[in-house]
Amino acid sequence: MARPAPLSGFPEWLPAERIVENHVLDTVREVFELHGFAGIETRAVEPVEQLLSKGETSKEIYLLSRLQASEDARSDKQLGLHFDLTVPFARYVVENAGKLTFPFKRYQIQKVWRGERPQDGRFREFVQADIDVVGQGSLPYHFEVELPLIMAEALGRLSEIGLPPVKVLVNNRKVAEGFYRGLGLDAVEETLRAVDKLDKIGPSAVATAIQQDAGATDAQARACLDLAAISGSDAAVLDDVLALAQRTGVSHPLLDEGIAELRSLLVAAARRAPGTIVADMKIARGLDYYTGSVYETVLVGHEELGSICSGGRYDTLASDGKQSYPGVGLSIGVTRVVSRLLSANLTSATRSVPTAVLVAVLDEAHRESSDVVAEQLRARGISAETSPDAAKFGKQIRYADRRGIPFVWFPAGSDADGNSTRHQVKDIRSGEQVDAEPAAWSPPPADLRPGVLPAVQD
Repeated sequence: MARPAPLSGFPEWLPAERIVENHVLDTVREVFELHGFAGIETRAVEPVEQLLSKGETSKEIYLLSRLQASEDARSDKQLGLHFDLTVPFARYVVENAGKLTFPFKRYQIQKVWRGERPQDGRFREFVQADIDVVGQGSLPYHFEVELPLIMAEALGRLSEIGLPPVKVLVNNRKVAEGFYRGLGLDAVEETLRAVDKLDKIGPSAVATAIQQDAGATDAQARACLDLAAISGSDAAVLDDVLALAQRTGVSHPLLDEGIAELRSLLVAAARRAPGTIVADMKIARGLDYYTGSVYETVLVGHEELGSICSGGRYDTLASDGKQSYPGVGLSIGVTRVVSRLLSANLTSATRSVPTAVLVAVLDEAHRESSDVVAEQLRARGISAETSPDAAKFGKQIRYADRRGIPFVWFPAGSDADGNSTRHQVKDIRSGEQVDAEPAAWSPPPADLRPGVLPAVQD
């Protein structure tokens, strides 16, 4: 069989890399649960019309179909793989509203699929870790303050394994929409989508897009770019927004409301996570369902990677026609984070296997006694396996070394002269070998499970 060609954009981690990913997942899950978020999982597919109704482009959605579908199957709704976890979560809330207690706080860690062009940090199949809070009919603004701080806490914990500091960039769509409408622009969504591409295509191309897609004049387009250029880490940045509004003659109630909300977020962030939350007026988020706060998160020193965590407030995404379920949420691109940790050599696993002890085999006639030792160790929570063959002890030690297993156990038995020998365990890194009993010995805590450590930088 010919060696299969790899599929770009579908990462498959090696065992040591998978240990790093699991550590990231365990860390964020722990923080989410500390803040009272309950875990759920939704199906991988949604009707295509549901996916397309949320502002996503059809070219990014993977369709799901049977290779040989019957006529009945072809008449069913066309299904697509979900491109994020927010759209399926909105459906989940509507379908289960009678069984949920609101505000409902959930976390969700699953794979999603997007038909993007694979590149550094961008994949076609990847893992997201989301948190959302959804209300019934209304949702207090303070959740828009709390969620980015929770995400900053979760990502901050990963600094222990080498993740660089994070900066959460925040904006409020009410500020942008109020400013645009105050300028006389009604094509708000088109303007937001153009501004959202500022870092990718530059101000000149964005100005052209605003004029072509939103019908803006040259002066209106320049004012939109002036707003997008404003940023700062404290509430004083909003004075710059007000000064720009006064200079351009812009006045709108939505602008005032957005500034007041954003000010409360910045004040709270300055107290609870100083320097982590930064107001950035160019943050827009491309999806249509955001209505209030919007967030993007970058790694300091790795800004070219793009946002590793994003989200925002949505008021109209979930509705059953009678009741609306407004919410706010953020999503960590776990695969993007892991790929940067690995590709930049920021972190590494202490070993690639869970096994802490390899139990040596004297000869095949004594394999059962080695299996008994391994069973005794496992019964006490120590990962152990028996050597696959009864080669010379030197070869068994080298086998353990190749796999990264730190300890080799030599069962009690008899030496060449017929004398009884005791159980012994050898740390193959230091060469130290001591007497031990399977019912009592334990490895040092750091060796009990594979660990993840920041890489040593030159």
